[in-house]
Amino acid sequence: MLTGKQKRFLRAKANQIKPIFQVGKSGVNENMTKQINDTLERRELIKVSILQNCLEDKTTVAEQITEGTNAHIVQIIGKNIVFYKESKDHKKIELPS
Repeated sequence: MLTGKQKRFLRAKANQIKPIFQVGKSGVNENMTKQINDTLERRELIKVSILQNCLEDKTTVAEQITEGTNAHIVQIIGKNIVFYKESKDHKKIELPS
């Protein structure tokens, strides 16, 4: 679980990045979850945007991705969700304690 200080640190870092994945009409599927998990392993911090034609609620989408990847939800703002997962092989981000 991330502390408030760690979430603030990650939100500041996520401010500069663009969304990599888009969730559309079909919602979150197994293939998308696998791709997000692979990307999280390489980058640790990503943004996912939810398109207007997505039938599911943003909170539901965030929970589905979290369950499939074991990532942490850093922030849900508007139609964007920021995820963090510590990398095993490509550790770049050092979280404050």
